[in-house]
Amino acid sequence: MSGFLFHEVVFGPVRSRRLGLSLGINLLPLHSKHCSFNCIYCECGWTKPDLLNQPMFPSREEVAGYLEQRLIQLVDEHYIPDAITYAGNGEPTMHPDFAGIVDDTLALRDKFVPGSKVTVLSNASMLDNESVFGALQKLDNNILKLDAGNEKMFNLINNPVEPIRFESLIGNLKKFNGNLIIQSMFLRGRFKGESVDNTTSAEVEKWLESLVEIKPKMVMIYPIARETPVHNLEKIALPELEKIASRVTLSGIKAVVYQ
Repeated sequence: MSGFLFHEVVFGPVRSRRLGLSLGINLLPLHSKHCSFNCIYCECGWTKPDLLNQPMFPSREEVAGYLEQRLIQLVDEHYIPDAITYAGNGEPTMHPDFAGIVDDTLALRDKFVPGSKVTVLSNASMLDNESVFGALQKLDNNILKLDAGNEKMFNLINNPVEPIRFESLIGNLKKFNGNLIIQSMFLRGRFKGESVDNTTSAEVEKWLESLVEIKPKMVMIYPIARETPVHNLEKIALPELEKIASRVTLSGIKAVVYQ
């Protein structure tokens, strides 16, 4: 399965179920996924190991040029995005010039669309990199992934390309001191011959324990929306997601369900 890929550096704006009118920035190669995770639900498909060695990232200058051009067009059309979002074909913080690109984006946002929120959709795998962490601190919305509450379920769902300790991931998320939003996908199915289900009461409880440690300002809960590389995954129904959200709310953290 090739997956759903973005073939432009700057794309949209698109209507996002979570962000409103969102102008996307794809910092990854344009014709393949490039990510530190191989999440079993990822709409972009699988990261191929041979493509990790010499990825073709758009340059910092290219990103700034495309973004400036598109923002000028949108202002002329009076079509102002609610968000400017790093997303695209994998993990945006893997770009070697991510920190510089953030500075460029903020400057262009301030010049053309000061009301737009600069946002990242990230799996949090690069937080050990000081420049990445520092850049993320400057953004309006850090939306970071947490789909599990323990090592085993994390490895089954997020399937990291290189080993990542779950405990370290949680520790890095705690470093934001609450200045982050957690996004969590819920699903059921099978992978590598094992049952995958992060909706059980026990799994949700472990996930909640991690959330209480991290103290995010909000949790975004959502189900599968597009075709997935693992074909037997179940989309979780709204009433079940709302029950999970209510457990988050009872812990004192805001939770919103997106379909």
